[in-house]
Amino acid sequence: MAKKSMTQREVKRKRLIQKYNKQRQEIKNKLNNKLTFIEQIELQKELQKLPRNSAPCRKRNRCWKTGRSRGFYKDFGLSRHVLREMSHKCLLPGVKKASW
Repeated sequence: MAKKSMTQREVKRKRLIQKYNKQRQEIKNKLNNKLTFIEQIELQKELQKLPRNSAPCRKRNRCWKTGRSRGFYKDFGLSRHVLREMSHKCLLPGVKKASW
């Protein structure tokens, strides 16, 4: 199990990403237009004023059951440990143990 503080930090990041998404996209769209160098610098400063945790690249995928961030399988939203346990108990549809 991951620490509560780590999972809560991810919840906070998710909330900030949703809150500042529109602002961030508007600034990036303005940056993509051909502007003078000074205008580009001003827009970059505006982007830097937004909270760091509002950037989508700061979000970390976590297992919904344990909160583990490593060994994450996107298809199931689970870490490798939980995926293995659940597949052995036949709790995941379409997953079966390989044998050859």
